[in-house]
Amino acid sequence: MRIPIQVLVYPVRKTDKDWEYLMLERVKNRGGFWQGVTGAPEGKETLTESARRELYEETGFNSVNLIKTDISYIIPMEDRWLKIYPKGTKTIPEYLFIAMIHQQDPPKIDPIEHNDWKWCSYEDAMNLLSLKDNKRALEHVQKFLNLI
Repeated sequence: MRIPIQVLVYPVRKTDKDWEYLMLERVKNRGGFWQGVTGAPEGKETLTESARRELYEETGFNSVNLIKTDISYIIPMEDRWLKIYPKGTKTIPEYLFIAMIHQQDPPKIDPIEHNDWKWCSYEDAMNLLSLKDNKRALEHVQKFLNLI
């Protein structure tokens, strides 16, 4: 059974001009939409440990400054997920992280989960995202990055 908690990690890197965001395209049988890195804690992992592991598993990036934000939101349970969560789960909280990427290598995506990736400007990333909560989370990341 999967723990009914999620992390969302937006990998970012600084260019000469601005920040770029790594967007990953889910494989068709997992929705076929664009997003950041997502996943759930395993065992007794903390949220931060889970975010770091998921980032590595889904991109191969491990040279990062990982920032846990104060942003979280609730995802309503969908029928297609009922078999993977404990009985009675109605909602799943998702916690937002920012991963400042220092590696220059391209990501090594997991083909079981994703079939494409792109480093994008904020505007391009927003245009790729389809889930409202993912868009709101990216807005928070952009505001945070504008302050540093």
